[in-house]
Parts: sequence; structure tokens; C-alpha cells
Amino acid sequence: MSDMAPVAVVTGASRGAGLGIATALASLGWRVYGTGRSVPQAPTWGTGIRVDHSDDDAVGRVFERVGGETGRLDLLVNNAAVISDQLVSPKPFWEKPRDLADVLDVGLRSAYVASWHAAPLLTAQPRALIAFTSSPGSVCYMHGPAYGAQKAGVDKMAADMAVDFRGTGVATVAVWLGILLTDKLRSAFDDNPDALEAFAQQAETPEFAGRVIDGLYRDPDLGDISGHAVIAAEVAARYGITDNGRTPPSHRDMLGAPRVPSSVIVR
Repeated sequence: MSDMAPVAVVTGASRGAGLGIATALASLGWRVYGTGRSVPQAPTWGTGIRVDHSDDDAVGRVFERVGGETGRLDLLVNNAAVISDQLVSPKPFWEKPRDLADVLDVGLRSAYVASWHAAPLLTAQPRALIAFTSSPGSVCYMHGPAYGAQKAGVDKMAADMAVDFRGTGVATVAVWLGILLTDKLRSAFDDNPDALEAFAQQAETPEFAGRVIDGLYRDPDLGDISGHAVIAAEVAARYGITDNGRTPPSHRDMLGAPRVPSSVIVR
């Protein structure tokens, strides 16, 4: 790989969206560092760094290593989040395990901490991007208040960090992902491949998110998008990005639209 390849850190790259994003970015020429508690140390897509994102100092050492080995950072994808197996239970929040609130630590606070550590490297570049993986759960009821607060929180974090990064060349964007065709979801259809094929028409592969984030980074008008939440399927349609030859649908009409940040700044 060329020493001039752009460098990305993808948090939560052990599985799911993070793994797909890391894989896609590597295929597009990025030098990728992926973090996670169980990420392989020598994955096919780049460099894995095992870290618990509840440990602020350990996260800091990730960026010290990236800076020491590459001298640069062009992209941070804040994706790490603690997701409970009880997340999709239809019960009210007080009848679910209390640890569902852990997503406000590893998921929301951890995104702030990673961005804080990454900022000196990012601002040293003429252009850079922080992408937060998010979802319509930031505006509609989805999986309960802890999940919704985390998604709304990263959307707001993208909006407010964009204000602080003005004039630096660093953009911040929250990317609403659709229903993801993860290995875990696919396994739920093991006995019904026809149902999986039908379901897949409304879903996205995890790699699709990585191609969308790459497209955002390369957009010459990225500064105009900074601070906003965007829907991955709509961004892909604008850039001509497909998901294995198909165009995933936007669920804006069904689940809601991203909020537009206020232009008011109070310091």
C-alpha cells in the first residue's frame, strides 16, 4: 500500500457495521486501523487494535500509535457501541436489563473521547472527516430510550463538533444506516432463504456503509454537509454508489427525517 494512502480509524470493527466499513475502506485504498475488544490483530482489511472503549487512556494510546506509525489521520468512524441482546425486546425500559444504558458510555461518551484524541491528527490534514454511525432511532421510537438517546446524541455531537472544527478542514457527519444484513441477521433466516432474499431488498450490507463514508470524504462539497445527519441510502443515490448492484431504499417516509441543526451559536 502506498505511504500516501489515506488513513482511517474505525471503532467497533470486530463485527457488524464496523467490520463492513473497515473492509470496504480497505478495498477502496485506505490504510485502516480497526478497534474492538475482540478484533483480530491481523485482519485481512488492515490493522486490528484490541481496546475497550470504556478505557479513555487505552483509546488515547490507539491514536498515539496511529500517529506514530503513519503520521496522519484522515478519517475517524465512530461506530463502537455496547448493544445488549435484550435491545429489541418489546418490553418497556424498566422491565429490560439496566445495562442497556451502557450504550450511553460505549456508544455516546466513547465517540466524544475518540474524537477528542483524534482531533490533533485530523486538524493537521488539509481535509478530514469524522463520521458517526447513526440511525432513524434518533428521531423515532426505536428499541427504547437508551438506544434513541445514543443515536440522538451522536447526531448532536456531529452538529456541535462541526462548529468547533470550522476553519480547520475537518468535517463531521452522522450517517443514518438502514437495516444491516449482518451475519447475525442472516443466521436468523437459515431455514428460510426465500424470506431472506425478500428481506434483503429493504436492507443494506455493512460494506455499503463504508462505500458511502468514502464517498462523503471525497465529496468536494463536504464542508456544506458538515454538521448534518444524512441517510446513507440517499447519499449513495446522489453519488451513484450501489450495494452489490442494487440501490437500497431510503426509509425517510416511514421512520422520519434527520433534524436540521439550529444556526444559533452560544459560547
